[in-house]
Amino acid sequence: MLTQSNNGKKVAASVACVCVVAVLLVAAATQHQHHLHPASSQVEEDMGTRSLRSLDNNNNDDDARPQTAQPLQQEEEGGNKKKKGGFSAYFNKLTRGRRDASSAAPSAAAQEPPPAEDIGAGDLFIAVKTTKKFHQSRLDLLLDTWISRNLPQGGGSQPGTTLGLRKRTGRYPGCSLPLPPSPSPCQYPGCSLTPSPSPCQYPGCSLQLPPSPPHPLPTYIFTDGEDEELKKKIGSHAINTNCSAAHSRQALSCKMAVEYDKFIESGKKWFCHVDDDNYVNVRTLVKLLSHYPHTQDMYIGKPSLDRPIEATERLGDNKMRPVNFWFATGGAGFCVSRGLALKMSPWASGGHFMNTAEKIRLPDDCTVGYIIESVLGVQLTRSNLFHSHLENLQQVPRSEIHKQITLSYGMFENKRNIINMRGAFPVEEDPSRFKSVHCLLYPDTPWCPPQVAF
Repeated sequence: MLTQSNNGKKVAASVACVCVVAVLLVAAATQHQHHLHPASSQVEEDMGTRSLRSLDNNNNDDDARPQTAQPLQQEEEGGNKKKKGGFSAYFNKLTRGRRDASSAAPSAAAQEPPPAEDIGAGDLFIAVKTTKKFHQSRLDLLLDTWISRNLPQGGGSQPGTTLGLRKRTGRYPGCSLPLPPSPSPCQYPGCSLTPSPSPCQYPGCSLQLPPSPPHPLPTYIFTDGEDEELKKKIGSHAINTNCSAAHSRQALSCKMAVEYDKFIESGKKWFCHVDDDNYVNVRTLVKLLSHYPHTQDMYIGKPSLDRPIEATERLGDNKMRPVNFWFATGGAGFCVSRGLALKMSPWASGGHFMNTAEKIRLPDDCTVGYIIESVLGVQLTRSNLFHSHLENLQQVPRSEIHKQITLSYGMFENKRNIINMRGAFPVEEDPSRFKSVHCLLYPDTPWCPPQVAF
C-alpha cells in the first residue's frame, strides 16, 4: 500500500512538471510569433474597436462595456496604454463623424428632387378672373407687372399702332410711339430698326413692333364685358364670358365653367386659377408644377379654413346628405393637372359645372374642391406658397418673397393687409406693393428705380 502511494505521488509530480514545461513552451512560442507577426496585435485592436463600434451602434448601456473591455485589462501596461490610445482615437473619430453627418443632413434634405417633367410657362393655362369695373383699378396693375413678363414683344398689336403697355414695360425707353414699319432685321428680339430722328435710346433709329406670331401665352383674362383696349393689349386672351357682373354664387360659377372649358380646348398641361388681386410669380409656379407629372391626379393650393367645409348635397326627390371636404381658396389661386381635369368632365364641362354648384349651393372654388375631393376622391396637395387677402400677409418674410407663387392685398379692419417690405415705391404710390415686388423680381424693368434697397 505504501509503495502504491509513493508511486501515485511520483506520477502526479511528473504530470505537474510536464504541464509547467508545456505552458512555458507555449508562452515562449506565442511571444516569438508575436514578434514575427506584429500586425496580429493591430488585428486584435481592430477587433476590439469593431466590438465597441457594434456596442455603440446597438445603443448598449454602460454596464456592458467593461465586460467587453475586461480581457484588455489583462494585457501588459504598455499594450494597455496603446489600446486606450486607439480607442480614444476611435471615439474621437466617431464623434467627429456624427457631428459631420448631422451638419451635412440639412443640406442633403434641402436638395430638391429633380423635376418630374420639363415644362415651361407655355404649358400653363393661367386664368385670371375679373369684372369689367376692375379693369382699370386692378387689371392694369397686373398687365404692367407680372402679366407683362409673359407677353411676347408686340402683344396683339399691328404695325403702326400705339401700344402704351409696351412703352411702359418694354426695354426701349424714350422711343416714340406709334412706331413706323420697317423691313430691316434687328438684333433686339421682336423689333426692327430703321433710320429715324425720333428720340430713342438707340440714336438715329426708331423701333417697329411687328405682328407677333402665334405664341403659347400662359395668361387668359376672364371678364364679363367687352373692352377694346384690353383686346389691343392681349388679343384673344381677353375672354368675355357673358356672365353676370354680380359677385354671386351663380355668376362666379358661370365664369369658372367658361375657364374650365377653355382650358380643355387649349390642350395645355396645367389649369391654374387666380383672382385679379393676385400677383403671380410664374417662374416659381413653373418650378413647383414641374415636380408633378401633369398626367397624374394633382390638385394644388391652399385652404382658407382650418377644417373641411361642411355642405349638403342634394340628391333629388327631396333627398339630401351631408358632405365635407377640403378646397383650395380661389383668392390664393390653385392648380389642377390635365389628367385630373379630364376626370372632372362629367361634373364640370359644357355647363355641368353650374349644375354641380347648385347641387351643393357653394361658390366656384368650393365646387372645384367638391368635385375633386368628395366625388373623385383626390386629396388636396397643400402649398404655403399661395397667399390670399384672407390671411395676414405681413407674416410673409421679406427674405422669402421671391420664393412665393402668389401674393395678394386687401383691407382688414380699415387697415391695409399688404406685404411688409421696403420697396422701390412708397406705399402711397404702390398701395398693393405689387410694383415693389415686381422690381424685386425683375429689376431690369424700365420703370423700376435703379439700386433700390429691399
